[in-house]
Amino acid sequence: MCGRYALLAKTDLAEAFFDLAELDDLPARYNIAPTQPILIVVAGEKQQPGSNLPERRAMLVRWGFMPGWVKDPRDFPLLINARSETAIGKASFRAAMRHRRILVPASGFFEWRRPEDKSEKAQAYFIRPKKGEIVAFAGLMETWSSADGSEVDTGAILTAKANNDISRIHDRMPVVIRQEDFSRWLDCKTQEPRDILDLMKPIDDGFFEAIPVSDKVNKVANMRPDILEPVEERADPAPLKKKGTDAPPSSGQLSLF
Repeated sequence: MCGRYALLAKTDLAEAFFDLAELDDLPARYNIAPTQPILIVVAGEKQQPGSNLPERRAMLVRWGFMPGWVKDPRDFPLLINARSETAIGKASFRAAMRHRRILVPASGFFEWRRPEDKSEKAQAYFIRPKKGEIVAFAGLMETWSSADGSEVDTGAILTAKANNDISRIHDRMPVVIRQEDFSRWLDCKTQEPRDILDLMKPIDDGFFEAIPVSDKVNKVANMRPDILEPVEERADPAPLKKKGTDAPPSSGQLSLF
């Protein structure tokens, strides 16, 4: 599950990390939430032989995947995540897995550890790379067209089973694509979904660190740096919450598929 994340990297760092042709100035975003515009990276046009110009490009999409065959968005759940284990076979994601794979730049994501005792408060965490200031989540995009001809670019983040580091907090985590695998992931012309299955797995233990943070992140309106300030971690008196309750506090969004 990934229901909130942050992107704090400087523009020049993001350009270099993703080898982008051009990127507008990036504002620091501390609490990115579903339905908001999110930055993604896609494969660009192939350059002429001998050119050393970057081929990838950045664009904005709405966080909330909408398959092209949906007639009325009001009758369709908001899909912010796609399960990597089943995305290839799901009608909602099958075409995007084959033709429209993307990278989602991030500096880390938020997750909540929920005790089974409902009287206990959930503990929020900011989960960030131990090394480096930026990471790439695997994603999918789709352009949805309305009856009046208007179009909306939409996207979702792929998730996998949590690794050992994150499983004490939640049973799912975003799929991370390493820099050396960007080209394979984005190459939808020669790399079919079955060819990149090895990339859709939990990142190695030790890649992320989990920082306990306050409940300020629960509210979408809180977008200031102070939501990342570490707090004392609440005790963990009970096992993980049961499967099927992964929406972040106060999000009000449907997410799993």
